[in-house]
Amino acid sequence: MLSTLDHIIIAVEDLNHAEQNYKKIFGIKPAWRGVHNDLGTENIIFNFKNTYFELLAANGSGLGAELVTNSIKENGEGLIGVGFGTDDIENSYSKLKKLGYFVSDITNGEGIDDTNKKTRKWKNLFLPDELTRGLFSFIIEHTDGTLPNQEKYHEASINKLDHVVINTNDADGFINIYKEVFNIRLALDKVIEHWKSRMLFFRLNKTTIEVIERKDDKDTKDSLWGLAWEVESIEDAHKRLSTEGVKVSSIKKGLKENTLVATIKSHTHNVPTLLIEHI
Repeated sequence: MLSTLDHIIIAVEDLNHAEQNYKKIFGIKPAWRGVHNDLGTENIIFNFKNTYFELLAANGSGLGAELVTNSIKENGEGLIGVGFGTDDIENSYSKLKKLGYFVSDITNGEGIDDTNKKTRKWKNLFLPDELTRGLFSFIIEHTDGTLPNQEKYHEASINKLDHVVINTNDADGFINIYKEVFNIRLALDKVIEHWKSRMLFFRLNKTTIEVIERKDDKDTKDSLWGLAWEVESIEDAHKRLSTEGVKVSSIKKGLKENTLVATIKSHTHNVPTLLIEHI
């Protein structure tokens, strides 16, 4: 039913400030700066090989502005949501209805680029609480217009999303939704003894949804935690970031075999951020 992890959304207070910070982190320029007049928001988009990254700020009144404002008030700036892509949103709607889920009507969205006044259009299907379980997520089908592609990714710049980390207290329920309902491939289900937790890997469009389960007696809840970004040369990326004044940890071997990793410790607007090179 779902074909891509279409994009990740980050709520920020000052869009210009966040843009400058993430230009330093990513080592590339934004592909889009636009407005959503009907939602009361403005955004900056960075485009990568397998997904895009959206900085979202309130600039008026509307449902989008309320989402951003309330999220920042409760949790501060940071990750607020994820959009899952499909090529047939009508089919997704019909499937969820047949399975007995109460889903709202499909809505239309539009964004206008401030620079060249180009327009992009899409359709959204917002998911009910029983499927999102506290994580703001929705299904999107792009219908008109495209984001400009990055012409070249240098070895020192980030080129793709390696994985997104989601925390849950109910791994079995998560599998039931993401594998059985959303039809996303479950690539790993493993208990990590020294962490005393269970780990799930779901794979789609050359990225991974990494799910960490820590059981408790609270109500079922899923939440976005952090992002891991792939680079061709982590040594070159480390040097570039240090030159830009971004704090980054020393490079070390990753938990996954044949990987090198480093943690970005500043400029992220409260998003836990990892760099990874596959060697």
